[in-house]
Parts: sequence; structure tokens; C-alpha cells
Amino acid sequence: MKYIRELAKIKKPKGCIFCDARDSKNDRDKLVLYRGDSAFILLNLFPYNTGHIMVAPYRHVASLEKLEITEVTEIFSLIKLSVRLLKNTYSPEGFNIGVNIGRVSGAGVEDHIHVHIVPRWCGDTNFMPIISNTKVIPEALYDTYDELRRSLHEVISLEKNRC
Repeated sequence: MKYIRELAKIKKPKGCIFCDARDSKNDRDKLVLYRGDSAFILLNLFPYNTGHIMVAPYRHVASLEKLEITEVTEIFSLIKLSVRLLKNTYSPEGFNIGVNIGRVSGAGVEDHIHVHIVPRWCGDTNFMPIISNTKVIPEALYDTYDELRRSLHEVISLEKNRC
């Protein structure tokens, strides 16, 4: 119920959710976990699983081939950081990582390219989505955000010490 109440307070932007998050001064409000030079990491407002992260370029582009090489490089670096973050925080057993390009592929936002990183655990799917068309998320979204932000600093420190 906490998630449902919090979700009801969030105003859906009229434009692009990624541009709105990019331009926001309140990272927690827009679920932005990390800002790089040309791309950023944010939580999915409607997660498939706890810790469902997205990585998006700052530029509003609809397809991979329109990305600059610096953007591609940073996006993949942020995907790596996201996987390490999720492993460190939630110990998932696997990941679904993908890009949906175009509405027919399932893209909810088709004009701003983004990558989904969905942590997976054995048994994380159950009968609820099938029987009652309901997805069960075991942790409130902003609790997930706070937990990942705390863990992010530790993961970044570990990365710096590896170099």
C-alpha cells in the first residue's frame, strides 16, 4: 500500500520521462541513482522486479545507431556498474538486460533509447501475474532507491580500488 500511495503522488510528465528525470534537480523524486557525463542510471517506476534499473543517454534519441560512440561506451559502463550494484545489494542469481526498440518490441517509451537491467532470482515469478494480472514487488520503490543509493557509494569505492 505504501508503494501505491507514493505512486499516486507522482505526477506523470507530459513529455519524455527520461528527459524529465535528466532535467530534474531532485534525483530521489525522479529515481535517478547515478549521473554520468552522457548517460544516467535510474530505477524503473513500474518495475518488473525489485531493483529494475534503466540506463539512458541524456540526449533524446530513439535508436542505437544515432548514439555517439562516447554515449555507447558510457551506457555500457553504466550497465556494468548497475550489475555490480545489484549484485552487491540484492545478490540476484541472474539478469535480463535488453533494449526494446519500437512499440511492437514492447517499448513503453519509444523515442528515447534506454536499456533495462532486471535482476532475477530462482522462483521470482509466481502465479499472481497469471491468475490475477497482479505483480508482487516485495520492497517499496523508494526503499529500493535508498538501499541502492547507499550501496552505490560502496560499489564505486570498490571500483576505484581495483584500478
